[in-house]
Amino acid sequence: MNSDVDLIPERILKSIFQVRGQKVMLDSDLAKLYGVETKRLNEQVKRNIERFPADFMFQLNSEEWQDLKSQFATSSVQSHVEWGGRRVTPYVFTELGVAMLSSVLNSQIAINVNISIM
Repeated sequence: MNSDVDLIPERILKSIFQVRGQKVMLDSDLAKLYGVETKRLNEQVKRNIERFPADFMFQLNSEEWQDLKSQFATSSVQSHVEWGGRRVTPYVFTELGVAMLSSVLNSQIAINVNISIM
């Protein structure tokens, strides 16, 4: 594995949130880990939507998105600075969804990241 993947456990821990009683990761955080644009990650998901039932992935509603952003208003976590620029609420992925993403993205980076996350 490359050195970027070696740093993943710390980056992953900072990217896991509790929403609707589930531990989830934002599409934008996963895209960064997988080395793709968020738009491309979501395109692949939409092309394979039958692989992502509600217990794998869901879109945050406006209230959940505002609550999540407010948690970082006073936080030192800097990886989410670009959050203000989103036009739509993000998708979040449960552990099952993260596992499915590696098969949809079908790259060596996705496989390595998935192993690190699991």
